[in-house]
Amino acid sequence: MYTLERPETCSIGRAMEILGERWTFLILREAFYGVRRFSDMQRNLGIARNILSTRLQTLTRAGILERRRYQEEPERFEYRLTDAGRDLYPAILAIMRWGDEHLVGEQRPVVLRHSCGAVADPVLVCAECREPLHPHDVTPEAAA
Repeated sequence: MYTLERPETCSIGRAMEILGERWTFLILREAFYGVRRFSDMQRNLGIARNILSTRLQTLTRAGILERRRYQEEPERFEYRLTDAGRDLYPAILAIMRWGDEHLVGEQRPVVLRHSCGAVADPVLVCAECREPLHPHDVTPEAAA
């Protein structure tokens, strides 16, 4: 077992302050599916308006979504993923893959197809050697 002194500012802790609520990843899922409008998100998720509004404000303040006006009168806005939001795609895929493997069974509710035509089965790999990452092969080190 590794003992690593925990820094005061932890990237996981900071991220979970923004992302660690049930509805947040479902809102992000909708955004990755191309849903941009409040009413469409509310309908698809069955979420209360006040909760959706609060979560969208949090994601917008955090720079994960941006709010853009798409209609002048009446004034209406849509929510689009920023670069920081799009960078969450691997996390969304990892959660989806885990759910498929441990909660759903053999019949996946959604199949991802890559642009090459193959069914995509996302795997987290080392950027250097391209081997799949496994907790036993990774050692946490304090940043210098």
